[in-house]
Amino acid sequence: MALNEGLSIGALARRTGLAVSAIRYYEAQGLIKPWRNGGGQRRFNRADLRRLSFVMIAQQFGYTLPQIRQELDRLPDGRTPTKGDWTRISKSFRATLNQRIEMLTRLRDDLDGCIGCGCLSLKACALYNPHDKAGEKGQGPRYLMGDPRS
Repeated sequence: MALNEGLSIGALARRTGLAVSAIRYYEAQGLIKPWRNGGGQRRFNRADLRRLSFVMIAQQFGYTLPQIRQELDRLPDGRTPTKGDWTRISKSFRATLNQRIEMLTRLRDDLDGCIGCGCLSLKACALYNPHDKAGEKGQGPRYLMGDPRS
């Protein structure tokens, strides 16, 4: 197949490991934008291999499809993204990933202590929440997520 003919959806599925239905879903979400060849068949640019790989990795990191689409919208449509294009996206993800790493590390460390403590010290327990004081700070296990007790 010539490079300018694009990839069929089946070829894209084989290369990415995604189901054809998933590729169509990502298309419907605006994450990739195929074109039609002279015979009316859907074709994908080779750059869509990298875009879909990015989607799969970003989802594993916990990003939502709207967040991923927002980042992909920063990439050029008319050309294959360059290293500089991907570096800009990487920088925007870095701060969020670092925050998540810190939170997961804190959760892991606190959870180790929590499981092993047997709740003998409720006042020090990150899950202890008398009179639902943590509810004023928002949803979820606020103290375990790093909110100070006050």
